[in-house]
Amino acid sequence: MLILYFLLGVALVGTLTSSIFLFLTIAGAVRFWSDAAKIRARTPADAGFPAVSVLKPVHGLEAQLRENIESFFRQDYPSFEILLAADEEDDAALQVVREVSARYPQVPCRILVTGKPPWPNPPAYCFYRMSEVAVHGILVTSDSDVEVAPDYLREVVTPMLDSKVGMVTCVYRGKNAAGFWSGLTAIGMSVEMTAGVLVANLLEGMKFGLGPTIAVKKEAVEKIGGYEVLGEYFANDFMIGNLIDKAGYQVVLSHHVIDHVVNQKTLGKVWENQLRWAKSTRYSRPWGHLGSGLIFAIPYGLLGLLAGLALGQPVLGGTFLTVAILNRVIESWLIGWGVVRDPVALKQFWMYPLRDLLGFAVWVASYTGASSVWRDSKYELRGDKIVLRKNAEV
Repeated sequence: MLILYFLLGVALVGTLTSSIFLFLTIAGAVRFWSDAAKIRARTPADAGFPAVSVLKPVHGLEAQLRENIESFFRQDYPSFEILLAADEEDDAALQVVREVSARYPQVPCRILVTGKPPWPNPPAYCFYRMSEVAVHGILVTSDSDVEVAPDYLREVVTPMLDSKVGMVTCVYRGKNAAGFWSGLTAIGMSVEMTAGVLVANLLEGMKFGLGPTIAVKKEAVEKIGGYEVLGEYFANDFMIGNLIDKAGYQVVLSHHVIDHVVNQKTLGKVWENQLRWAKSTRYSRPWGHLGSGLIFAIPYGLLGLLAGLALGQPVLGGTFLTVAILNRVIESWLIGWGVVRDPVALKQFWMYPLRDLLGFAVWVASYTGASSVWRDSKYELRGDKIVLRKNAEV
């Protein structure tokens, strides 16, 4: 009997903490909308925009690669160049890149083959090689699995007109390209990821970056020691923001929202991807990651339901689960639709409670070990820096 009351107590604590987190996400969303209005008011005329270099690594034929790449060539921006790079000359993505670039001869474009990365983190090395030949003082780095709107560069660059700002990053909505399991990951990006970013921005400001888009000033990158310092970090997006913040620059969360294409067709692929990133967060922000176990709602609602039923109090148990479901539905609508405008989060909101349960399982599993797999290589996360070591035993 005592164990049942203990479990009921755990359910109560989890319900309270997830409810507090929901209120924080509301406050974070209000700040996001307020900051967006201020940034839009500072948008200059064309002559006020500096020229930028867009750096994009590619690796294989990802889902809707052509559309993703082409969206960067369609930018409504006065002056920019695009650099694209692959590790090997025979990478299938390069043919797509060449075909797209040929359709936009007015956009300066260079294609690089960087060779096998000598660093444990391939994208960091790719950005390093591209930054060496980039012409302009603002570098906009972006993953190959994102699609952007024509006003993307305008909205991302505007905050960087402030001399105190060294980096800008963006939230993103998941764009499902592969069915049900992929859809769970996509709605997690739109709601769970965005909610966490908004709360972090509310409580302490941005001290990290989000890989799908990171715009930096060359001078800020040079001040932290260049891309070389990121070569052994798994979460190089987190680290570059962290280091630029410590170097005395501001890191700003843009109001622009991009599409992150998700193409994980099986539960196994979803689990592998989510677990890899959860482990990286565990090592980069150990206390924050530990505390994140209290922001989930559905696991505590189910625990409360089971404890209530075992105690002969089905109404109490049902109340726990109802509160948990309402919590996640509200978050799906408020953040998934209200902030990142994901129509799935609005119309298929029932998916987010399922994603919440999966997210909790991934969080628990993130404490099972330090080994990970990325692309074709095995790594081990050691110490408190998410350092990647090649040829680690898994």
